[in-house]
Amino acid sequence: MTPITRTEIRERLAIGDITLVDALPVNYYMAGHLPGAVSLPPGRVAELAPQLLPDLSKTVVVYCSSSICQNSAIASEALKDLGYTDVRRYVEGKEDWRSAGLPLEMTGEDTTAA
Repeated sequence: MTPITRTEIRERLAIGDITLVDALPVNYYMAGHLPGAVSLPPGRVAELAPQLLPDLSKTVVVYCSSSICQNSAIASEALKDLGYTDVRRYVEGKEDWRSAGLPLEMTGEDTTAA
């Protein structure tokens, strides 16, 4: 899995060519997520990815809380198994984003709702 840095994420967000995926449970997503991220818990990737991430070739960046959290690794592998061709992992996750003084969004819809 190819990692991605906070700096690269910020650059790519500015040009709009990535989709951020929060791989934590929905309650953690709703409490704060990276700007524009969608919620995609690892156990629901196969179910939700086709509607949330319709373009299999777009760069998808998956993250969770920190480098010790493995949800992003699990979700990333599941996305690759579904045929997504450019899946990157922000290993340091929300903890790194927040410690750099970058904002989290506290709003957004529950993208896992059926």
